[in-house]
Amino acid sequence: MEKKKYFLDLGSQEISQVEVGDNNDFTIYATDEEVFQLRQTLTEMHDSDIRAFWRAHVPIMSYHNDDSNDDYDDRLVKAFQMVYDLGDDETKAHIESMGILDLD
Repeated sequence: MEKKKYFLDLGSQEISQVEVGDNNDFTIYATDEEVFQLRQTLTEMHDSDIRAFWRAHVPIMSYHNDDSNDDYDDRLVKAFQMVYDLGDDETKAHIESMGILDLD
């Protein structure tokens, strides 16, 4: 399959073929299937974030024993790994400088 250029903003979870405003935090080259998988990961991140939001309103549940926070963190690392794997040289260098992935 043909890889297309996409612009990605992980903060807003936007994936676009059109560079508009601040949606160009990362540049990736991906097939339709790879974009679909990345979108699924971002959706799972969002779902975990919503669960963590609601958990935060229950004072008897401690933060450090919260599966939804762990799920969010795991999905965030997975998303960064996917972006790194699909990214151009600048994207890879940026993610390497963040130190979020174990690239050894």
